[in-house]
Amino acid sequence: MQLTSSLMFVTMMFITGLSPASCKGDLVSCSLWTDPQLPGLSMNGDFIIGGIFSIHFYTRSEQNTYTRQPLQLQCSGSMDLRELRFARAMEFTIHEINNRTDLLPGIILGYQIYDSCTSVPMAIKVGFQFANGLEPVFNDTNSCVKSAGAAVPAILGESSSTPSISMARMLGLFSIPQVSHFATCACLSDKREFPAFFRTIPSDHHQAAALAKMVKYFGWTWIGAVRSDSDYGNYGMASFLKAAQEEGICVEYSESYYRTQPRSKLERVANVIRRSTARVIVAFLAAGEMRLLLEELTKQPPPPLQWIGSETWITDPGFLKYNMCAGAIGFSIPRSVIPGLREYLLDLSPAQALKSSLLTEFWESSFSCSLKGSSEGARECDGSEDIRALQNTYTDTSQLRVTNMVYKATYAIAHAIHGVICNDTQCDKSAKFTSRQILDQLKRVNCTTKNGYQVSFDSNGDPVAVYDLINWQVNKDGRLDFVTVGHYDSSRPRGQEFSMSRAISWVLGQKEVPRSVCSECCPPGTRKAVQKGKPVCCYDCIPCAEGEISNRTDSLDCRYCPPEFWPNTKRDSCLPKPVEFLSWDDNLSIILTVFSITGAFIALSVAAVFYKHRNSPIVRANNSELSFLLLFSLTLCFLCSLTFIGRPTQWSCMLRHTAFGITFVLCISCVLGKTIVVLMAFRATLPGSNAMKWFGPPQQRLSVLTFTLIQVLICVLWLKISPPSPFRNIKQYKERIILECGLGSNTGFWAVLGYIGFLALLCFILAFLARKLPDNFNEAKFITFSMLIFCAVWVTFIPAYVSSPGKFTVAVEIFAILASSFGLIICIFVPKCFIIVFRPDQNTKKHLMGKVSSKAL
Repeated sequence: MQLTSSLMFVTMMFITGLSPASCKGDLVSCSLWTDPQLPGLSMNGDFIIGGIFSIHFYTRSEQNTYTRQPLQLQCSGSMDLRELRFARAMEFTIHEINNRTDLLPGIILGYQIYDSCTSVPMAIKVGFQFANGLEPVFNDTNSCVKSAGAAVPAILGESSSTPSISMARMLGLFSIPQVSHFATCACLSDKREFPAFFRTIPSDHHQAAALAKMVKYFGWTWIGAVRSDSDYGNYGMASFLKAAQEEGICVEYSESYYRTQPRSKLERVANVIRRSTARVIVAFLAAGEMRLLLEELTKQPPPPLQWIGSETWITDPGFLKYNMCAGAIGFSIPRSVIPGLREYLLDLSPAQALKSSLLTEFWESSFSCSLKGSSEGARECDGSEDIRALQNTYTDTSQLRVTNMVYKATYAIAHAIHGVICNDTQCDKSAKFTSRQILDQLKRVNCTTKNGYQVSFDSNGDPVAVYDLINWQVNKDGRLDFVTVGHYDSSRPRGQEFSMSRAISWVLGQKEVPRSVCSECCPPGTRKAVQKGKPVCCYDCIPCAEGEISNRTDSLDCRYCPPEFWPNTKRDSCLPKPVEFLSWDDNLSIILTVFSITGAFIALSVAAVFYKHRNSPIVRANNSELSFLLLFSLTLCFLCSLTFIGRPTQWSCMLRHTAFGITFVLCISCVLGKTIVVLMAFRATLPGSNAMKWFGPPQQRLSVLTFTLIQVLICVLWLKISPPSPFRNIKQYKERIILECGLGSNTGFWAVLGYIGFLALLCFILAFLARKLPDNFNEAKFITFSMLIFCAVWVTFIPAYVSSPGKFTVAVEIFAILASSFGLIICIFVPKCFIIVFRPDQNTKKHLMGKVSSKAL
């Protein structure tokens, strides 16, 4: 700790020009290596408030030879009249406070206002002069007098962030409070590094967030960025880029420049801007860098750009002459009114100007004359100069924004001093206090300025962030002007901080919002696919895959439709899948229905023919009872195919499978009975055979009933255990739903088919064995053909049933029913009907028995 204090002391001596080597016996007797920096504006008082502003842009530089002491720092370049107005606003505020009776009554505040030249060395030098307690006026350069404490209780300034950072690091070691009106770097909110720093202007952290929200609000996702290569620009742009990334904004380029860098760097930045595809550019630039950049761009103007400005230049009247910035928008400190300030600024005479080097320079540069007559080539001011006739940044009080921050900062310091030395009724001008006491009091300041603005600081030394959204619009005179079009208030609920109140005039007065995107929006039905090696804002629009949709613009991915839905052709919405089943109005259903009814009609017609000729030999010889039962079952077989058509229901699913199984078993049982009758009848013609008595009509009826009851039992068990039911098949096809009858139990279904197949195979074998019996009597060969067709149909049905898609599965089943039924009726009954109707001569007992007799002979 002792070593640190020693190092700080030596550093202080070096910066301020004190020579520790010349000290004799004590630290009071010392000499100066160089003259101290003199204030540009000053006034004595009971307590002196320090002020430092960036009134000039440069310091005079020289090449160090290291053989002699460097020259004293001096400002150079043109004067920033707005900064001069800030400095004089501090003067005005102190005079206003001195005239008040409720704030610091009986106390006269003084001030010492310095020009930092926007230079870190100059700012540190002035800061040390404020901190070391040396009297500001030196009558003898060989001696100096040390005051009892710090020269000032608090310091107002600096205007720029980088000099403020350097000062704050040094002043914080001595707990000397510093209140800035224009240093916005977010880094200064760190109280561990800058414990004595306060400011009345919001941190760039809030401005960066506000700028990102505004850029997102207008749909700009592809932007360029330029910044000052300083703490202000680098920290501010870093905060903005972080906020922009969170908002999904991409940056095509991010360039930096500082006014002291080589001109080639400035030209390179300008060329990057000209070649870029981004039509929106965010400029986190100090006024000096912004002016140089605009001057460079005017040499070869780029395509129309939408400028987004930071608070340092967006309300600087000096930039309104650059037409390429028409339509520029950015956040600035809210506009305010300071009563009496304009009159104070204009109450300046040549005699008063001569009392200050800054005012002298201002007067001489404004009127192009010399107050002292010492300037070569310039006329002497003759007193005809009228300051009220000037129209420049100094006299323009229509946009008092940052000036009000100076006003508030001065009041904050005054209230802090009041809180330390004053009680309820009076103040003690002889009171002794430390800078630590002023620092602690500043943390608790909560006051209102004379023009009605609240002044307070949070735990980081920052105020509540409130901004106006400024737009550069062309007025009636054809000139650019600042127009407030919106507001930003960080104290509002999240998401409601930013609001628009007026229409914006865009770049070069165009009516529509400029577009600045790397890739156009992906419409619904597509998704974004980032282009390799490019920012996320550069992407291709890929159509959604089959079965997926995206119903939002710029969707990052596509989502699957629910199982019973399918995308439309644009793939931007899910529509219910069409439900497919074999409906009655389907062409295929109509055809199958016609065949089904036709088959039933044929069966009934054959039954009518047989009934009319029931006593004829051919009918009697072919077992008329089984024939009628067979025709009845065939009619049912034809008609049961109709149960497979239409929307499946619980009852229709159970009916169609059981009706099909039972009617076909009844049909095959009748055919099997007829086959057995043929075999038994032939056996009965043999000598000594009594086979027919074992398979007479009662046995025939019982066999048909038994075979049919077995199928009925299978169907009952099937329906009891796991019956068929409607089933929405969404797996077989992606784009549609197949409404079908689920089998319930596959075992039940295949048991029904297997039993039918068993009876058909048995019938085929028996008919095949009886195929060579006497022709005129034998119908076994017709039964053989019919069973052959029946078996062929149902054998081919199985693979066709399994592989048929959708409603064609049901159509295949109906076709199998109709084909096998037609095969039976055609093979068994058509030859007999042909004989009955067209060959009645063969419908005789003699003809039927002819071959039997010849065989017997």
